[in-house]
Amino acid sequence: MNILAIESSCDETSASVIANGHILSNVIATQLIHEQYGGVVPELASRAHQQHILPVVERSLADANLPKNELSAIAFTRGPGLLGSLLVGASFAKALALGLNIPLIEVNHMQAHVLAHFIEAPRPAFPFLCLTVSGGHTQIVRVDGPLDMTVMGQTLDDAVGEAFDKSAKLLGLPYPGGPLIDRYAKEGNPLAFRFPMSEMANLDFSFSGIKTAIMYFLRDNTKTNPEFIAQHLADICASIQHTLVQMLLTKLKRAARETGIREIAIAGGVSANSGLRASLTQLGQEQGWNVYIPRFEYCTDNAAMIAMAAQFKYEQGEFTAQTVSPMPRMSM
Repeated sequence: MNILAIESSCDETSASVIANGHILSNVIATQLIHEQYGGVVPELASRAHQQHILPVVERSLADANLPKNELSAIAFTRGPGLLGSLLVGASFAKALALGLNIPLIEVNHMQAHVLAHFIEAPRPAFPFLCLTVSGGHTQIVRVDGPLDMTVMGQTLDDAVGEAFDKSAKLLGLPYPGGPLIDRYAKEGNPLAFRFPMSEMANLDFSFSGIKTAIMYFLRDNTKTNPEFIAQHLADICASIQHTLVQMLLTKLKRAARETGIREIAIAGGVSANSGLRASLTQLGQEQGWNVYIPRFEYCTDNAAMIAMAAQFKYEQGEFTAQTVSPMPRMSM
C-alpha cells in the first residue's frame, strides 16, 4: 500500500509518500514571499503552489525511491484552507490519480493534524483528547478512533495562532510573528504584565478580547514612554505567551476532568510553541496525564500527516470521486 499525499491548504506546498504505515518522504516548500506583506496573500499563495507542486512531488517520490506506477492511491487536502491553494493541490491529485487509474482520497486538514500522532511512537491510546491549535483553528477534539472525532469546544472568533501573530505585529515584529514571540519570551518574565483572559461558556474559546487588550496596553504605555516596547520586549512577549497558553490549558484541563480521559495530545502549528509544550508537560505531570507532543516537523502544515490520515481511510475503503471539489470551510 503506497500512497502519495499532497498538502496545499495555505502557504506550504508539501508531498509525502507512506508505505504500509511508514513515512518514506516528507518534502515541504515554504513560501517566503508573504513575509514582505505581513501575512499570507491568497492569490500569491496559489501561484506559488503552482510553481512548487511538481518539483515537490517529484522530490518526494525520489526520496521514497518509488516510481509513480507503484502508487496505490493519491491523497490530498480537501479543506479547510484557502480556496485557491486547495484548488492547486486537488486538481493535481485528481489529474495524477486519473492518469494512473488509481483511487483518490480526500483528507480533512484538521483531522490530519490530530492523526500526525500516529506517524511515530509513542502513540496515544483511544480515546484521547487533542488540543488542535493553529493560525486558523483552536479546538478541543475527543478522538475515539482514527476516523471518529468529535469537536468538544472551539474558538468562537479568532484562533490562538492569529492572536500570536497579531500581537507580534503590534510589537513591530516581522511576519510570521508567533515564533518570534516564542523566542523573545524565553528571555522574559511571564508575570511581568497581566492581560485579561476571556471566559467563554462550556469548552469554547475567544481570543478577540485579549488582542484588543494588548493593543490598548501598548498604546497607553508608548504614549508615556516611546521606547516602552524596545525596553520591555522580552517581558511583554513572555506575558502575552503565558496568558494565551493558560487560556488554552484551562479549557483542556476542564475537558479532561469532564470526560475522565487522561490521554492528552496537542497538534497544529501553535503546538510548536515552546511555552505551550513546556506548560502542558508540567500540567500533565501534575494531573497524571499521558501527554503526547509531536515532533516540530509534524506540527506545522505537512503532507506526512495527510498521508497518515489517508492510510486509515484507505484501510476502510473510503475513497472519493473525480467530481470532488475543495471545501475551504470544511468542518471536522
